[in-house]
Amino acid sequence: MTVLHFTGIKGSGMSALAQIMHDMGESVQGSDIAQHFFTEERLRERGITILPFDPENISQDMTIVAGNAFNDEHPELVKARESGATIIRYHQFLGDLMKQYVSVAITGAHGKTSTTGLMAHVLNGYKPVSYLIGDGTGSGQEDSHFFVAEACEYRRHFLAYHPDYAIMTNIDFDHPDYFGSIDDVFKAFQEMAQQVKKCIIACGDDEYLQQIQAPVPVVYYGFGEENDFQARNIVKTTEGTTFDVVIRNEFFHTFTIPMYGDHAVLNALAVISLCQYESIPADIIQRQFVSYEGVKRRFTETVIDDRVLIDDYAHHPTEIRATLQSASQKYPERELIAIFQPHTFSRTQTFLQEFADCLQEADHVYLCDIFGSAREEAGTLTIRDLQEKIEGSQLLQLEDIEKLAIHNNAVYLFMGAGDVTKFQQAYEEVLTTPKKA
Repeated sequence: MTVLHFTGIKGSGMSALAQIMHDMGESVQGSDIAQHFFTEERLRERGITILPFDPENISQDMTIVAGNAFNDEHPELVKARESGATIIRYHQFLGDLMKQYVSVAITGAHGKTSTTGLMAHVLNGYKPVSYLIGDGTGSGQEDSHFFVAEACEYRRHFLAYHPDYAIMTNIDFDHPDYFGSIDDVFKAFQEMAQQVKKCIIACGDDEYLQQIQAPVPVVYYGFGEENDFQARNIVKTTEGTTFDVVIRNEFFHTFTIPMYGDHAVLNALAVISLCQYESIPADIIQRQFVSYEGVKRRFTETVIDDRVLIDDYAHHPTEIRATLQSASQKYPERELIAIFQPHTFSRTQTFLQEFADCLQEADHVYLCDIFGSAREEAGTLTIRDLQEKIEGSQLLQLEDIEKLAIHNNAVYLFMGAGDVTKFQQAYEEVLTTPKKA
């Protein structure tokens, strides 16, 4: 059996893909840096070997799946070329795999991961599903009917996919280290639209998605009356959200989701739209909604005494607003404490004022140092540039994490795409460690 070796196996997509291939009976191993990432936990649960980066990991009879964070000069990839091993990039491997199933690619500037997780869970109540979620979770079933995959627009990697269905949640300017403008982002989505085989399901409330041209039907969902699938009579409570779905002005069904915020309704509408296209009964959709437990690092709650700690991947102003809205719906009487770690210098620079504006919707703001990335490790900007724009905000270091404890009966939102979880873990230790007499 050919060994699949994943160079950069702790990457969120790479980890999920490795899990899928392992579940499908392939021999899987991988390599990465020693630092712990939450994405490796499910690899270890499956007994998948994780090695330190080393050219000696590579042999001629392997197929090397290369993570996109690493260029062709990575020592393992150099060794693979020299030895004659097969090398395939992550997005190309995934694109080939998806062709074997009824494939659903979920893309958009925001909401990809949450929608992918919800879609996979709902479809799995109807027929077997394999799925790849951007929180590092993957599952493979050899008898799968559907394959649901998060499709990232960064560097136009999603153009490796030719899915049966594409869900497009929104178009927004992000990844300023690659995209030159919002128009450049739109062009990438327009290119993606040309590759879809059956149908595009897009949020019609998004002005850019309204302009998408495609060789297949484009079905729109949203709050506006012009959408094919519209949410009406929305009732928000501390337990979740209930809404009616109207399809082309005819009542379809009333749904209840155990989720919060307008974005959660839109994500559910996207799933309902695809299910209706695939003739999946409404009662199956509702049953799966009720049992859905969410994805990693998306409004993940931990309760310690009178404090609620929420771990969330929000790293763009639009996402921060959505997270704060969700927290306000579920905990309307509590103070919201935002602990934010910006991710990448270029994104922080591009959205500096927007970050300041959305964070000020919280009651108190704490800022952690900017987290770089494998592709962008340093910049001239510092966290103080953001702090100066947010009145009353404080800088937070791990060694002074105890100062968060002054807030009682509060909701703490630990937000960011880097390693902001270490601040939450440190604070949890403060809250759970008995005080010395």
